[in-house]
Amino acid sequence: MVVAATARVTRDLDLAEDCTQDAFVRALGAWADGVPGNPTGWLTVTARRIALDRLRRETALRRRLPLLVEPGGGAEDEPEPADPLRLVFACCHPALARESQVALTLRLLCGVDTTAIAAVLLAGEAGVAARITRAKRKIASARIPFRIPDDDELPARLDAVLTVVHLLYTAGHVGSGPALTSTDLTGRAFGLARMLVRLLPDEPEPRALLGLLLLTEARAGARTDGGGELVLLDDQDRSGWDRRMIAEGLTLATAALRPGPDAGHGRFALQAAVAGLHAVAPSPERTDRALIVTIYDALMRVAPSPVVALNRAAARSRVPGADLAAVLTDLEALADDPALARYPYLPAARADVLSRLGRTGEAAVAYDAALELTANPVERRFLAGRREAARASTGSAGGSGPGR
Repeated sequence: MVVAATARVTRDLDLAEDCTQDAFVRALGAWADGVPGNPTGWLTVTARRIALDRLRRETALRRRLPLLVEPGGGAEDEPEPADPLRLVFACCHPALARESQVALTLRLLCGVDTTAIAAVLLAGEAGVAARITRAKRKIASARIPFRIPDDDELPARLDAVLTVVHLLYTAGHVGSGPALTSTDLTGRAFGLARMLVRLLPDEPEPRALLGLLLLTEARAGARTDGGGELVLLDDQDRSGWDRRMIAEGLTLATAALRPGPDAGHGRFALQAAVAGLHAVAPSPERTDRALIVTIYDALMRVAPSPVVALNRAAARSRVPGADLAAVLTDLEALADDPALARYPYLPAARADVLSRLGRTGEAAVAYDAALELTANPVERRFLAGRREAARASTGSAGGSGPGR
């Protein structure tokens, strides 16, 4: 929020980020006797003052001063509610590659570190850092404005923004911290998704994205047990799911689905439909697995990706009477895709299917591979437990998939 508010008036991402960090350092001393009533406002004012001081020392002061005030208004002390959305749209400008859009937004809007961004993008840390640097330079050189685009510009930017918000939510689940989920990141994703629904009330995909987030988050309270250990979807106590979230999510997801066989559903509408089928099923046994696979087939046509292919294979493995050997063949084919080289859920899915086929020695090796790619301690404990169970097994099938 502070970076976004500062960037709105400086038009310089590096300067906004640096001055925000300096403002937090100053707060350590200034707040020694107590936090002010409006800490965000204090940080924003301080960051902007630091930026002005730096600019005054530059020889290009006359050239840059006109950029310090947004046309049509003053540099308010309070950050505006739409500041984060302005920053997202700036970071998602078509002049930037999709991976750069995602990396820059996660870094500037939420302060996500390079390691976590690399995990979301399934990329190397050095490459991610270079993308962020190049994207900042591109925004500065092209003088990309910090504003919500006009109506005629929105369609070209919307898909990128929706993708970034979804990956922001995902980033809240792939960190290396002690908890399974970062509520700060997931909360920011929800805030942006709701802003997009208000901004574009007639567009189905923003509603679908918000519905997907709600249907996924509704299970948050059941994803870990009393001891903080991971509980997979099929093993969760469904009475612990948030029914109010599910109701809102289903309403949004249903509204996002266009009627008719050739309706051309969007990718978030299809993903929300899958989440909705899980949410309404009273038990794992009564989940419509075949319909879920059909939806993944449609998703592969609309937005094919290696991750969607993996999720489709995992869904196929749960259909009653599934040909697990055929599923394993599909999973092994995905292992050759470089996009999944750092994705722990692929070897975890292989391990699950291998265990259910009775090939427990191979399953243990696959769990080892998943562990090497997993940073979160909760997930690591779960995978280690599954690995030890596979090692101890005498050939009996069992276990669940890597989903949660």
